[in-house]
Amino acid sequence: MPKLTIAQGHGRVVIPLYLLVVLFIQLPAIHLHAQLCTGSLGDPVVNINFDNSNNGFPPPPGYLYTNSICPDDGYYTVAKSTSACFNNTWHTVNSDHTGHGAFMLVNASFLPGDFFLTTITGLCPNTNYEFAAWIMNVLTNRIGITPFVTFTIETTDGTVLQEYTTGSIPQTSGPEWKQYGFYFSTPDDNAVIVLRMRNNAPGGIGNDLALDDITFRPCGPIIISSIEGHGDTVNICEDAFASYRFSGNASSAYTNPSYQWQSSIDSGASWTDIEGAITENFTSPVFSRTGNYWYRVVVTDEQFSGIRSCRIASNNLIINVHPKPYVNAGNDRVIIKGDSIHFAASVTGEEPVYYWNPPDYLSDANITDPVALPVNSLTYTLYAESSSGCKKQDDVIIKVVQGIFVPSAFTPNNDGKNDHWHIPYLDPLLGAEVTVYNRYGKLIYHTKGQTVDWDGRINGEAQPSAVYVYQIRFRNKRPDMKGTVTLIR
Repeated sequence: MPKLTIAQGHGRVVIPLYLLVVLFIQLPAIHLHAQLCTGSLGDPVVNINFDNSNNGFPPPPGYLYTNSICPDDGYYTVAKSTSACFNNTWHTVNSDHTGHGAFMLVNASFLPGDFFLTTITGLCPNTNYEFAAWIMNVLTNRIGITPFVTFTIETTDGTVLQEYTTGSIPQTSGPEWKQYGFYFSTPDDNAVIVLRMRNNAPGGIGNDLALDDITFRPCGPIIISSIEGHGDTVNICEDAFASYRFSGNASSAYTNPSYQWQSSIDSGASWTDIEGAITENFTSPVFSRTGNYWYRVVVTDEQFSGIRSCRIASNNLIINVHPKPYVNAGNDRVIIKGDSIHFAASVTGEEPVYYWNPPDYLSDANITDPVALPVNSLTYTLYAESSSGCKKQDDVIIKVVQGIFVPSAFTPNNDGKNDHWHIPYLDPLLGAEVTVYNRYGKLIYHTKGQTVDWDGRINGEAQPSAVYVYQIRFRNKRPDMKGTVTLIR
C-alpha cells in the first residue's frame, strides 16, 4: 500500500496515503469570522504576552514544557524567536507579533485536545468584553495539517459563555501573525472566567502554531470625543499659549454615565487620570512647549465608576505643538566696499523652507550661504517656515566701509578710556594676520583671523610707552598695511 514518510520532531512518521486523505476530508472546512468589537474599547484588563514568563501558563495534561526553541510533538516553549526547526519545515520567526517580545510555540500533540487553559479574574460584571489572540501557523510544508482552534469562554462550573472557532488556519509563504477574537458578556455575579483553547486537528504531521498577546478588553457603545472647533487633532507652534475645550458626551450610550478625562505623553502607550476632570467637558491646560499631547475620556455606568476594568475609551484627541525652525543668520559683518562676503547661516527644523530679504546683491536668496556684494550697509533677514507652518527669522547686519582705519595711539592706564588697541573694521573673517614689533624688532603682539585686541602687555608684562610698528597681511590679494602705533602710559 502506498505510504508517505514525513520528517516531524526528531524522528520520521510513516502513514498510509489513504489515512492522510481521510484526515483532510474529516477536518471541518468552515470558518466562523471573528466578531471583534465594533464599538469603543477600553484598555486591556488582561494582556498575556509571555514576555515575562517561561512556564507561567502550562497547558493541560498532554503537553510538556521544554526550553528548546524547536519543541517536539506534545511540547511547548516560550521564546523570542525560532529558526531552522525540523529541516526548515517551520518558519523562521524572529519576534512576536509586536516585534519586541516573546511568544508561545506549540508542537501539537498527536490527539486533538486543549493546549491552553487559564482562569481570568478582575473583569467587570454584566459587561461586554472583546477577547482576542494572535496566532501563526508555523508550518511551511504544504502537505501538513493546518491548526484548527476553538476558543471557549466558560465559568468554573463549565457553563459556556461564548465559543468561537477559527477554522483551518492556512499556511503562509512567510511568518504571518493573524488576530482572532470575539466578544462575550460576563455574568452578573462576576464569576471567575475560564479561557480554554482547543486544537481540533491531530498532530504528528504539522498542526503547529505560535500564540501571542491574549487580551480581554471591555467593549461598549461608540464614544466620540472632540476638540471644540477642531475635530480630533490640532497642530500649533510653540509659544502659541493656546487652550482648548474638549467634549465627550456619552448620554446616548449610558443612562448615568461616569466620565474621567485622561492624558498621555507617550502617544497613548500609557494614560493618566486628570484629577477633577470628571464631566463630559474638559478645558485643557495652556500649550506652549513642544510635544505631542494626547487626551481621551473613559466612560462607564455610574454604578461601576470605581472599577477601572469597566471603562471604555473614546477616540484620541491630539494636540501637536511643533517647534519653530532654528534660524541663525550668522554674526554681523564688516566689509570693505568692493569686497564680497560669504554668508554662513543655518536653518534646521521640520523640513523648513527659507529665503533672504532683501534679495539685493545676493547670489541666491534661497540658500543659507549666498555670496553678497552690497554697495552700502544693509540688514539682511533670513525668514524660515517649517512644514507645520511655524515661522522664525534672524537678522545679520552687513556694514560696508570705505577702508580699514587703524588707530595710531592708545593709553592702557586702566582708566576705562582707550585702554586697548582695536582695529574696528578689521573683520575676523578676512583672515588677516596682525603683528606688532617694538623698536628692536621683537614680536610684541600677534593674532590671525581674530579680533584685534591688545592691552599693551606681553605675557602679562606691561610694555613701556613707545612707538611700535604694526603690519597687517591679508590672505586675499588686498595689499599689506604697515604703520606705527604709540603706546602712551
